[in-house]
Amino acid sequence: MSLHEQLLEASAYIKNASSHKAIRGVVVLGSGLGEFADTLPNADVIEYAKIPHFQTSTVQGHAGRLVIGEIAPGFPVACMQGRFHYYEGHGMNQVVFPLRVLRQLGAEFLLVTNAAGGIQPDLTPGTLMLIEDHLNLIGNNPLIGPNHEFLGSRFTDMTEAYSKTLREVALSVAAEHGMALKSGVYAGLSGPMYETPAEIRMLRTLGADAVGMSTVPEVIAANHMGIKVLGISCITNQAAGLSPHKLSHQEVMETAEHAKQRFVTLIQGTLLRLAAQPVLSSQVSS
Repeated sequence: MSLHEQLLEASAYIKNASSHKAIRGVVVLGSGLGEFADTLPNADVIEYAKIPHFQTSTVQGHAGRLVIGEIAPGFPVACMQGRFHYYEGHGMNQVVFPLRVLRQLGAEFLLVTNAAGGIQPDLTPGTLMLIEDHLNLIGNNPLIGPNHEFLGSRFTDMTEAYSKTLREVALSVAAEHGMALKSGVYAGLSGPMYETPAEIRMLRTLGADAVGMSTVPEVIAANHMGIKVLGISCITNQAAGLSPHKLSHQEVMETAEHAKQRFVTLIQGTLLRLAAQPVLSSQVSS
């Protein structure tokens, strides 16, 4: 079965399983950040395992569910409670398959989140960081191989991988709520091991402010399809060599739990602003 056929089969299943036949955007929720989806009214919940050609989530803090609801009347969004990671053994096409499916359902923008390690001293645990750019150090990407013209062109421009318009919206919402929101460069590595102190020193030299094991593949695929991207990292730990103790996924989960209310406020406010201002929405889809 071709990729196009797989996408059509998966999108048809989602349409039949949900009262929302189209969506405006996608929210990918990283480790420990999935509770935002529970705030959506009139939501339909679909287990990944039931959607044709979807993989299943194997990481703690990733529920493995697609939640579709309206953040505002006439503004449905699809929330991915958990993502698929390259380090789980999935191929790149499997990692970005859900986003490609949701593009078939009308997605115009992607709001992608993650848990990340802070490299710069002011990115302490609990800080929210707006991603302004990234470094792809995974060693792979979802556009390698034959190009699928129905998704996008062969060569994808990444000059503005993270939409300036959407970043301005998020900064405005954060200021409105008196919320500190840093900006920085996210480095994506393959994982699943945490980085060594030497690797963190290298990343700092390369210009990275935070580091994680996800996000970059989805952002590349989104840009390939003409989807505008907003990225937000929840800094859940200091990176290796900067932390006084060994790193653990438990620390990631605990810090994400403490930051979740600010995170939900920021995400809700940003989506509501997009829903309320047609000018911004039209810019998103341009």
